[in-house]
Amino acid sequence: MRVLIAEDDPSVSAALAGALNRAGHVCSRVTRGADVLSEHGNADVLMLDLGLEDMDGLDVLDRLRNVADLPVIVVTARDDERSTVRALRSGADDYLVKPVRLHELLARLTAVTRRYATSDRIDLGPVQIDEVARQVRQDGTEVSLTPTEFALLMALARSAGTAVERQAVLERVWGPGYASTSRSFDVHLAQLRQKLPLLTITTIRGFGFRLELPS
Repeated sequence: MRVLIAEDDPSVSAALAGALNRAGHVCSRVTRGADVLSEHGNADVLMLDLGLEDMDGLDVLDRLRNVADLPVIVVTARDDERSTVRALRSGADDYLVKPVRLHELLARLTAVTRRYATSDRIDLGPVQIDEVARQVRQDGTEVSLTPTEFALLMALARSAGTAVERQAVLERVWGPGYASTSRSFDVHLAQLRQKLPLLTITTIRGFGFRLELPS
């Protein structure tokens, strides 16, 4: 996999690249947001620090999402809720706070990129999902979802009408061992509900969720 690492600290960048190279990935490294915007087309996934040399990483993410549907994992020292929520709402697929454990980083990378491997269609009344084309239509109008929102929708849609445990949904989207208290999950679920108001996602307190079948 081709990984673009956007990180202004050379030692951190080198450590990430070394670990990913040993795992069989091909890495390129940049320190500026402008380079991310010019070179993202040569990558399969972006690892984005929020503190870059020329601009804030959140601004880079906003501009990138206007031109590309590239998987993005934020890897940053910022652990405040405001940055986390903004990054996820701007289209980041995952958010990791430094220092990052290697096995967790590789697991998140695999989970994020796996979200692009799809092969079927699901009809939910006013909402139709085409997994092959990665398209969602609501009342005939295409709805733009981030890769993570799409993966979350699929995790619920494949079990439509059935209650699914929260942890099971988390593992389908982010991989085994993902924290059930993650802010990332709740932000993406809220965004999904906002974008697809004609779908009913029922919260089952103390258990999980159920995507209701159309009546």
